[in-house]
Amino acid sequence: MAIKADFHMHSNNSTDSKEPMENMISKAIELGLDTICFTEHHDIDFPKLPEREDEEAPFLLNTDSYLYELLGLRNKYADSINVLFGVEIGIQPHLRRELAVYAKSYDFDFIIASTHLVGGMDPYYPSFYEGRSDEEAYREYFKEVLEDLKVFNNFDVFGHLDYVVRYGASKDTDYSYEKYKDCIDPIIEKILELEKGIELNTGAIRHGLRELNPCMDILKRYRELGGEIVTIGSDAHNTEYIASGFDRAEQVLLDCGFKYYATFEKRIAEYHRLG
Repeated sequence: MAIKADFHMHSNNSTDSKEPMENMISKAIELGLDTICFTEHHDIDFPKLPEREDEEAPFLLNTDSYLYELLGLRNKYADSINVLFGVEIGIQPHLRRELAVYAKSYDFDFIIASTHLVGGMDPYYPSFYEGRSDEEAYREYFKEVLEDLKVFNNFDVFGHLDYVVRYGASKDTDYSYEKYKDCIDPIIEKILELEKGIELNTGAIRHGLRELNPCMDILKRYRELGGEIVTIGSDAHNTEYIASGFDRAEQVLLDCGFKYYATFEKRIAEYHRLG
């Protein structure tokens, strides 16, 4: 496996993971990775989760506690692996100021920007799709992504760009870049205008999708328009999925015309040859 860096990982510092950070690090070392970046969730103003109604503020990250733990483990395992300090920030248009302040408040190595909510609703839940077709829901999601990118630019890559197709009733069986290019192209163009990258997320595999997130034709279009910055992330929330599907990710990138994948440290990109 040529890809030796997993740049999308969660531990029990994130609401939706129960895995201790040290377990994640130990497994990454066992798998032969040389760099990992924890990207714990921080979603301001996230609605209460249906299965956790007693929780007042899901997906709000205690960043100080997270950083304290990470620094201790970084030192402990420094001879075996490089452990980096990242975050996955959920964007919403009304949070322009709060997100800008937060992103500048810590010396992150890497920031993923993601759209997890559309009009305050999470596409993870079936209620998002009620009363409309998957196509209508997907188009609303892509419209939201573009609006999000207009209000927040302090990030390095945009995460799992077509995240919504994981959860529709039809998933990606009737989904393609060509079908949605009228709303996907403006997103790609905006990412390039901001001089940012995109993430290739292998979590799509465990959601039963035909392709990774985003699909190959989005990656090809990004490359065609001059995009070069692509990080690889498993979106692992436990040790089982660390670096899962990375051989496939490498081949996808090569097939799309990329020669390198990117990593970040202190918000500076470094490029690593594929193949």
